[in-house]
Amino acid sequence: MTLSERAEKAVELKNSGMYNCAQSVTAALSDQTELTEEQLKQISAGFCAGMGNLEATCGALIGAGMIAGLKTEGKGTLGVTKQIQEEFARRCGAIKCKDLKTVTDGRPLCPCEDCVRNAVMIYGEIMEL
Repeated sequence: MTLSERAEKAVELKNSGMYNCAQSVTAALSDQTELTEEQLKQISAGFCAGMGNLEATCGALIGAGMIAGLKTEGKGTLGVTKQIQEEFARRCGAIKCKDLKTVTDGRPLCPCEDCVRNAVMIYGEIMEL
């Protein structure tokens, strides 16, 4: 599966109404880990609406960080997640759910679909998928 196909899978999962942003990203990248898609869905279930409904860090970004931690086995993960976070902020305009959902000109700064798409794309680009 190409990186673009993974990103679109994340969008489809999010739009299904059965996955939150973190779950969509972890499921789309599940083959990067030894865990099943269902296990990742369970682990990331509480990281929606900005870190458990606090409107803080975007769940899509948290999902990408979770997969990075599993992929790197915790070695150098902080550096990888920092890169993901910085690029996400550049592309999306913010990293906090509350800020990303702020509506200006009739549209959110970065809709959830774009957040999950960007999180998967950025993870893939940094991890060279």
